[in-house]
Amino acid sequence: MVILLFGPDTFRSSKKLKEIVTNYEARHKSGLNFAQFDWTGDALKELDNILSVTSMFAEKKLIVIKGACLASADDQENLVKLLESKKAGKDEEIILVFFEAGGPKQDKLSNWLERNAKMSEQFEKLTAAKLGNWIKKEVESSGGKADSRAVEKLTVYVGPDLYRLENEVCKLISFKAGKLITEADVDLLVKSKYDPNIFATIDALANRNKNLAYKLMHQHLEQGENEIYVLTMFIYQFRNLLQIKSLISGGLSSGGLAKKTGLHPFVIKKSFAMLRDFSLDVLKKIYERLLQLDVAIKRGRIEPETALDLIVAEISG
Repeated sequence: MVILLFGPDTFRSSKKLKEIVTNYEARHKSGLNFAQFDWTGDALKELDNILSVTSMFAEKKLIVIKGACLASADDQENLVKLLESKKAGKDEEIILVFFEAGGPKQDKLSNWLERNAKMSEQFEKLTAAKLGNWIKKEVESSGGKADSRAVEKLTVYVGPDLYRLENEVCKLISFKAGKLITEADVDLLVKSKYDPNIFATIDALANRNKNLAYKLMHQHLEQGENEIYVLTMFIYQFRNLLQIKSLISGGLSSGGLAKKTGLHPFVIKKSFAMLRDFSLDVLKKIYERLLQLDVAIKRGRIEPETALDLIVAEISG
């Protein structure tokens, strides 16, 4: 039997894989017929050995193979030949789990998996709405409670990084000790992946209010945020503005933006209000300039704070 787990959301796919392994180990106690390995040059030989060995126990074999779809064309062809010769796709006594961090491509192995996988599950990054539901379930399954505003704030602050979200949920539950998690708790304990006040700074830039933009930018620095962080937030938000403006210019309705971009409605709402002050061409030039300055800082050609001052001067000038 063949199982395929794939997609960019490796947090959920890894949990699914762990569930499969745990269920198998609960039924097959010896552990002698379980194997797990990443695809390497020796993987084909290793798999051949595992499939060829007759089990001493009346147990099914569970074999987990990670990253096989990244193998070379020759390796993939040899792997498919091996699987066909061992009738691995039809043997109910052998459970083959293929774990792929991306998606299967149109190649030899992917086509074979598509035809032979008895179970195939794709794990895409969660959109904002689904992310909120995931957080609610994660909080409840961990024995906690959170109000809707706390859940919304977590989706905005952390985004679809489920590894970090799991840690933040555990931290909040431990801090509240059975009490309701509120928006104030999230503000207290969770560091946003971007500062919501960045919108006010960019708004000042959009309105060509150079003095206010300088003031707000330096407030970020006075609050302990370093120059690289502030520049990263500028890049993040102008990328959002450029993406939204491009989609709208291409005819996408405002209602479809959240689904298409994966951005939280809060971010889209804040971004949408700024778009009237920027043309698509201007946004492209600003974004390219930000990337140029980012490279210049990393290569030591310009001081970070000087780069930020240039951004304010050039955009609001």
